[in-house]
Amino acid sequence: MAAGKTIVPLPLFFSPAQIGNVVRDASVELILHADGRDMLVQGMGIALEPLQLEKAVEPSFSPRHDFSQIIYTSGSTGTPKGVRHGAAQMLASAEMLIAATGSTGADRYLSVLPLPMLLETISAVLIPTLLGASVVFDGQVADAVGNGDASGMSAAFGRCRPTVSVLVPQLLRAWVGQLQASGGKAPHSLRMVAVGGAPLPSAVADAAWALGIPAHEGYGLSECCSVVSLNRPAERRTGTVGRPLDGISVAIDQGEIVVDSPTIMNGYLGMGKASSPWRTGDLGSIDADGYLTIEGRKDNLIVNAFGRNISPEWVETMLIADPRIAVAAVAGHGAATLTAVLIPSAHGDAWFRQANREDVLNLIEETCRSLPAYAVPRDYRIVLPRDAMLSGLLTKAGRVARPVLHNLLRQADKAAAPDAA
Repeated sequence: MAAGKTIVPLPLFFSPAQIGNVVRDASVELILHADGRDMLVQGMGIALEPLQLEKAVEPSFSPRHDFSQIIYTSGSTGTPKGVRHGAAQMLASAEMLIAATGSTGADRYLSVLPLPMLLETISAVLIPTLLGASVVFDGQVADAVGNGDASGMSAAFGRCRPTVSVLVPQLLRAWVGQLQASGGKAPHSLRMVAVGGAPLPSAVADAAWALGIPAHEGYGLSECCSVVSLNRPAERRTGTVGRPLDGISVAIDQGEIVVDSPTIMNGYLGMGKASSPWRTGDLGSIDADGYLTIEGRKDNLIVNAFGRNISPEWVETMLIADPRIAVAAVAGHGAATLTAVLIPSAHGDAWFRQANREDVLNLIEETCRSLPAYAVPRDYRIVLPRDAMLSGLLTKAGRVARPVLHNLLRQADKAAAPDAA
């Protein structure tokens, strides 16, 4: 940023194929990497340079106003699109968040999310640099989080004793569980923990507050340079994602959230300038006091609890490549992992009848071997073809009725709850 470069973060949770697509699509010229990470990008014909960082760094630079950043989200397909932001959007987003959260140079920020996540770049790099605040980068926990392991959350906050941090719902859920199991409480140093990237159940938020975690729900998207609305300290309304940040206008058009803001992206890489206002594809409502409630996606896109975007068709296409599976459907919006509903083919009927749970999970793992780990279903339900038709899960055209799919899984979860308890 100080050198005015274009930055292209490479998410370590991407598959090698996805990383290769990003490097080629963005015409990356130089890759900076931590020790041991060069194996991910060797053989791509790109110059590699290891980073040598001290444990403590005193940033004394100011970001130039001609730097830019290309963010690749987890993508709705195997080839994510690059979202182009300039310094104007990045710095405007940082200033809006400083005002909304009351951040100062006295803050101590704990970074546990992977830095290629746009909000973490803003929260852990830009805001502390602008304010002269301190940051603790817990690389070990961040690496584990990037691989879906949230077991170190409580210990990380106990060691750092930060004033602020940003989490996705799955990490907050894990931290709450760890505190409940140990009988502990969150550090008294905390004044705010922003939570976003996926839906946060109200029960989890309530449990967090009871344990001393000041969880504040927010909403945003990469195309709008991350945060659009946020529950502020002393201005939180349960079940909402707060009011739009100052300088951002939000409207509801036929149920869809439409954002007008100076933080709207320049456009997707290789495409034209983005339109303003921006139609988000999210459904929501705004109450009389301006608090925004998110009501789901306009399309079928799944956003898991780690904030990663997954097109169900992407996974389903992999699953039905096996001749034993006639139809596959996946769900998991807001959940840590995906659940697959599998309808056996005539060829596979006998196999499924004798297969145990491990056999089916191995089948799913094998058919999805080219997907990144976050897109591989970790649970499943088997539905016979006749039952699928009778329940309405399959239309006469053989397509999956997604509302029926979600209801089926909700009913299955309810039926299993007493046994789980």
